[in-house]
Amino acid sequence: MNAFNSPFAGLDSSELPPGKPLSEPLPIPKKNRGRVDIVREKAGRGGKTVTVVQNFIGIGLPEKESLAKKMQRTCGTGGTVKEGRIEIQGDQREVVARILIEAGFKPVMAGG
Repeated sequence: MNAFNSPFAGLDSSELPPGKPLSEPLPIPKKNRGRVDIVREKAGRGGKTVTVVQNFIGIGLPEKESLAKKMQRTCGTGGTVKEGRIEIQGDQREVVARILIEAGFKPVMAGG
């Protein structure tokens, strides 16, 4: 007698239609990396508008710098990382939000 009796041992798959082979692996869903706030600021900048991404949790400076660089290239503007926040020149909230979603973050438009 077997040490393990499988309840599926008596099943027969010969009458089943053939299945479709997977042509490519199933996509792995990206892990939710948390909420980040996207704010448009003008105060103290001489009337110039800046898009600020803040409140990152569990992300280091090198990753913030690479995200900022990608945002700058995509938006065609300048930007920087200051005091743990990413600042991009101009009102670029929609483009920045799309990049953050691709990186696994949940962006929230905050403020004006």
